[in-house]
Amino acid sequence: MTMSKISYRTCLRSAALSLAVLVLPLASSARAEDIDTSRLVSVGGDVTEIIYALGEESRLIARDTTSMYPEAAMKLPDVGYMRALSPEGILAMNPTAIIAVEGSGPPEALTVLKGASVPFEVVPNAYTRDGILAKIDRVGTLLGIPDKTKELEAKVGADLDAAIADATKRPEGERKRVLFILSLQGGKVMASGTGTAADGIIALSGADNAVGNFPGYKPLTDEAIIEAKPDVILMMSRAGATTSNDDLLKQPALALTPAVQNKAVIRMDGLHLLGFGPRTASAVRELNAAIYGG
Repeated sequence: MTMSKISYRTCLRSAALSLAVLVLPLASSARAEDIDTSRLVSVGGDVTEIIYALGEESRLIARDTTSMYPEAAMKLPDVGYMRALSPEGILAMNPTAIIAVEGSGPPEALTVLKGASVPFEVVPNAYTRDGILAKIDRVGTLLGIPDKTKELEAKVGADLDAAIADATKRPEGERKRVLFILSLQGGKVMASGTGTAADGIIALSGADNAVGNFPGYKPLTDEAIIEAKPDVILMMSRAGATTSNDDLLKQPALALTPAVQNKAVIRMDGLHLLGFGPRTASAVRELNAAIYGG
């Protein structure tokens, strides 16, 4: 009898999942003009920043944990971390639409959200100047405000062009090698390779990724750290969890690098540094000045 109940429940869950997958194309194929965005949940700090920059924050009813700017966003209910979303928590807010940056998850949560009756819209994420403008265009299109969108795109594009041109005019031979460290968990240096936000901001700021020979994030061996010879170490500043220079010195391989020996360690706000949103030109200028001085 127990086995029968278990089998029946399993069949129900399988059927529900299959139905969610079947309706997925319907949920994602709605035209922007048909989407009610009067009660929005935004997932992704960059998405939330764009909504505020467009002056449409009155539509927001909730945001994810990474949406910490502007400060007013912190007053909104928090539906959880963008990569560990709870469908129940989001749907309990009774939104008319959900706008999430590409890379949100986990996949099982997205399956449920995309299978619900609430439109679930994804904003593409690319760590480039054009990628930022594409985000603005996507969000603005979903909100149905073409004039505001064009105005913000023009403003942000011009600011980015000026910041990038100034930062990247440095001769190739004078570019410094930057090692972005995500964490030092378990005594291992978790570093950023290619195709990451850190790699993108380092390039825009006129420097080279010291470990740009592998994709994504991965722990480095001592040999790889020494061979990388970073001139600068870049990290995110985190409240209550900042890695000190002494912590870096305790890593034998890091202690041998020019960056640690010269105390060339830069810490920046994570959302500002890696958000790739309306403030990225400011991040480019700040990082370039921190790397090269001035």
